[in-house]
This record gives sequence, structure tokens and C-alpha cells, in this order.
Amino acid sequence: MIYRATGNIRAIQILLGHTKIENTVRYLGVDVEDALLLAERTEI
Repeated sequence: MIYRATGNIRAIQILLGHTKIENTVRYLGVDVEDALLLAERTEI
């Protein structure tokens, strides 16, 4: 729900305690390339 509302995959990664963005992407079921682009644009 947070991802859908914000598009902030980096925040989700931190909240879930994932060390790799790929794990978060797999968990959310989003495209890896899209997720990496979003993560690169997000500062936390």
C-alpha cells in the first residue's frame, strides 16, 4: 500500500529490512528496471 501511494521503493526496502533492492522488487512484484530507476531518484 505504501509503494502504491508513494512509488518510493527505497522506503519500502528500508521498512522491510531488505539489504538488496532486488529482494524488495521481487516481494512487490514490480519490474526490476523500473524499481531501480525509482530507487536512484529517491533520497532517504
